[in-house]
Amino acid sequence: MNLESLVGGGAEVVGPEATLREVAQSMVKTGVGSVGVVDGHALVGILTERDILRGVADDVDIDGSLAADFMTPAPDTFAPDVDVEEAASWLIETGYRHLPVMRDGELLGIASIRDLLWAMVEGTD
Repeated sequence: MNLESLVGGGAEVVGPEATLREVAQSMVKTGVGSVGVVDGHALVGILTERDILRGVADDVDIDGSLAADFMTPAPDTFAPDVDVEEAASWLIETGYRHLPVMRDGELLGIASIRDLLWAMVEGTD
């Protein structure tokens, strides 16, 4: 099984000028744990629920703090044809929990470690 089979629905994205509150509201509304941060059509970063939580724990103004200030810039990405097990191994090695999947500069979706592990378990049935 490859990554493309996990990210067919597209990715939730925000602009770098979105506030942390706007990002958090978007995540809650769509039920995702991370969003791609895009400038135009280019992926410039990834912002996760943990990034927002760090900001809240540091008592930042979530209405005045921007996605660009809390995102992981220029995240590593994988192609959609990469095997799920290979991607899961990479996430475990790096400590990351979310992996942007891209084809020809287009963000297809973001696979989480949970998505990958679930696919691996389901694939063994």
